[in-house]
Amino acid sequence: MSKKADKVAEAEVKEPVGDQPKLAQVVKIIGRTGSRGGVTQVRVKILDDINRTDRTIIRNVKGPTKIDDILALMETEREARRLR
Repeated sequence: MSKKADKVAEAEVKEPVGDQPKLAQVVKIIGRTGSRGGVTQVRVKILDDINRTDRTIIRNVKGPTKIDDILALMETEREARRLR
């Protein structure tokens, strides 16, 4: 292979994996929140979580959302506070 092809192959291997969004499926809609109700609080199941199976967390979603929607979450460590 040429030197250029070697550099391209190295760049593909060294891409950071942590920057990829994780997919989550909406399992339950808990309710509306926000000062004007523009945010929906939902329970989501993390789909591509290798270490923990059937992990669910609560998140706030802006925009139209229904059950079985797939969300792309940039981080899955934080969980939203529950509605009162």
